[in-house]
Amino acid sequence: MKVIDRPALDQLLTALRRRGYRPVGPTVRDGAIIYDEIRTTADLPVGWTDEQEAGVYRLKRRDDQALFGYVVGPHSWKRFLHPPARRLWQAEREGSAVRFISEEEKDAPKFAFIGARACELHAMAMQDKVFLEGAHVDASYQSRRKNLFIVAVNCGQAGNTCFCVSMQAGPKATAGFDLALTEVLEGGRHYFVVEEGSAEGSALLREVESRPAEGAETETADRIVAKTADQMGRTMETAGLKELLYQNYEHPRWDDVAARCLTCGNCTMVCPTCFCTTVEEVTDLSGEHAERWQKWDSCFTIDFSYIHGGSVRPSPKARYRQWLTHKLATWHDQFGSSGCVGCGRCITWCPVGIDLTEEVKAIKDSGK
Repeated sequence: MKVIDRPALDQLLTALRRRGYRPVGPTVRDGAIIYDEIRTTADLPVGWTDEQEAGVYRLKRRDDQALFGYVVGPHSWKRFLHPPARRLWQAEREGSAVRFISEEEKDAPKFAFIGARACELHAMAMQDKVFLEGAHVDASYQSRRKNLFIVAVNCGQAGNTCFCVSMQAGPKATAGFDLALTEVLEGGRHYFVVEEGSAEGSALLREVESRPAEGAETETADRIVAKTADQMGRTMETAGLKELLYQNYEHPRWDDVAARCLTCGNCTMVCPTCFCTTVEEVTDLSGEHAERWQKWDSCFTIDFSYIHGGSVRPSPKARYRQWLTHKLATWHDQFGSSGCVGCGRCITWCPVGIDLTEEVKAIKDSGK
């Protein structure tokens, strides 16, 4: 374990750019903390935090100058690894022939994620299974993923909609990072306890002013993470959850949630593990040029399950049940783990405040 002082974090960003990386991290924009390209620590949400509850998100000032004193915002890192819209190919008419132009990414961007939380690292590992394992590898995702450098940040506070402890996905980063920071503001000092997670992370840290961590400093970092784990705003009992949902496809609670659900798809858009896409063809008015685009899609849209004859899931009840059951039950059969990391985004960004932890508890408590 090493320690770097607050000014040395700018040295780390400079070292990343020197190696060809594009640092991407949290920044304040349009009343939210989102992920975008950053150049210095001044671009980070210095002194800002976020208040979250079901259907509620707002920023407020902290009483210190913490750089990572927030929870999570509406963006997840999949925006950079699995973009919301990606052109697959173009076609142009040349006389009586058609010429196809591939959109293969020969030079995928080298991103450095700054401030990834433990739950988000677990989400990336889940998407790795989706896009990198099996017979069909997503070449675009693969090229972006292999060029990635991750600076994780252990959570110093939990939000009211967080339940990563229940999902065994946080608040401490345990794998999947090159460097992991714990931010400490104590006694007039502002520093980061750093854990090295890869050879490249260790090499980069040698370009930054650092020193070995003292026992009291590592104990302080551990205490911060332990306190965060005790602050979770939500919990979810996961023992027997898959079987519970399988046995309750016709539970009356599905009708209750359907009466509230707007089927807007917000929960799937902000979720760091949802991966569904659709394909669209567009053409110009002359008919001389056409393009095929891959775009994020949601199982909450009626067109998502449309086949000849109609939609397989025509009702809000069927679509919400599909989403929740896949996330917490059938995902186990498909990928060997839950599809939820407990980040709480789907609760915060639901316009009507539907809370999946409440829905699960209601089914469980009914005893059916």
